[in-house]
Amino acid sequence: MMDLRNFGFDSPLFSILEDMLDIPEEQEKTRNNPSRAYVRDAKAMAATPADVIEYPNSYVFIVDMPGINHSEIKVQVENDNILVVSGERKREKEKDEKEGIKYVRMERRVGKFMRKFALPENANMEKISAVCQDGVLRVTVEKLPPPEPKKPKTIEVKVA
Repeated sequence: MMDLRNFGFDSPLFSILEDMLDIPEEQEKTRNNPSRAYVRDAKAMAATPADVIEYPNSYVFIVDMPGINHSEIKVQVENDNILVVSGERKREKEKDEKEGIKYVRMERRVGKFMRKFALPENANMEKISAVCQDGVLRVTVEKLPPPEPKKPKTIEVKVA
C-alpha cells in the first residue's frame, strides 16, 4: 500500500486522483470547505510557470501552456489592472474508453493552466498583445509614456 501522507495537494498524484474521481460541480457547492473551483484555480496558478520581464517600453509575461491550442487560451484584464492568462488541456476520456486505451503512466499535466498578474500603474491597458508559439504564450503590455515634467509658470512682473 502506498503511503499518501507524503503527497501534498500540488502532487501530480493528487491531480490524477482528483481527475479520476471527477466530482460533479453541483456536489462541490454543498461542502463547507473552500470551493473546489477555488482550490483548482489555486493549484493551477501554483503549477503554471511564468517569467516576467521589464523592458524600457513594455512588460512581457511569458507563460508555459504545453499542449493547449491557441484558440483555447484566454488573456483577459480583470478589475482594471489584473492580467489573467488561462487555458485548459483536457484528456479525451470518451475516445480513450471507446478504443480500450488505458494509461499505464500519466505524468503530464491535464486540467487548468492559469496565472494572474497585478499590472503596474504605468501599464497601457489599450496596448496589450498576445502571441503563442510552441506551447509558450508571450503577452506584451506596453508602458504609458512618463508624464511630462511640469514647467514652472512665470508671472510677468509689472511696474506700478
